[in-house]
Amino acid sequence: MKLYHATSSPNSRRVRILLAEKGLTPTLIPVDLGKGEQHGDAYRAINPRHVVPVLVLDDGTAIGEVPVIGRYLEDIHPSPSLFGTTPVQQAVISMWDRRIEQEGFASVMEAIRNKAPGLKSRAIAGPHDYEQIPALVERSTQRVKNLFADMNARLAEAPYAAGESFSVADITLLVTVDFAAKAIDLPIPEELSALRRWYDAVSMRASAAA
Repeated sequence: MKLYHATSSPNSRRVRILLAEKGLTPTLIPVDLGKGEQHGDAYRAINPRHVVPVLVLDDGTAIGEVPVIGRYLEDIHPSPSLFGTTPVQQAVISMWDRRIEQEGFASVMEAIRNKAPGLKSRAIAGPHDYEQIPALVERSTQRVKNLFADMNARLAEAPYAAGESFSVADITLLVTVDFAAKAIDLPIPEELSALRRWYDAVSMRASAAA
């Protein structure tokens, strides 16, 4: 397998962490987003959406979209499980992962893409141009703050985002927290002690450096 990725891409990092947790080592092929390689003909032939990451299988099949790549890797390498081993576990993990991605990760992305001068006319990643909407920045930032507070309450009741075991939901939350701190200067507030406890513990996992 080959993983087309970018070191600066939080979505790429989500997949790299998942791969590290499973002990999988595909060939990593960097895509220079700063130079616009994602828009070049060579990469567009791999992923017409012009985004990273993409997992390319030995038979040439290209798989995009982080949750889909994750499910594929779970199916071919089910141990250790990051998506749950029973229908109930799978549903609960997917529920929390989706909430974190929609309310947190996507909100950070929306905030920075509608704020950064270098992303003018590129407010949404992909093949099409979209103008920035500055008014979205404040709302998106508030959504991230709300997600942090919600996850603090959740993590006061359970050691991990989806319950008793580390899962893909924790990967999404970890990357969201780091992404928010770096992209929109929004670290975990001091008063959210349960979220900070979780973050300190999860950040110590070897995969966090992927």
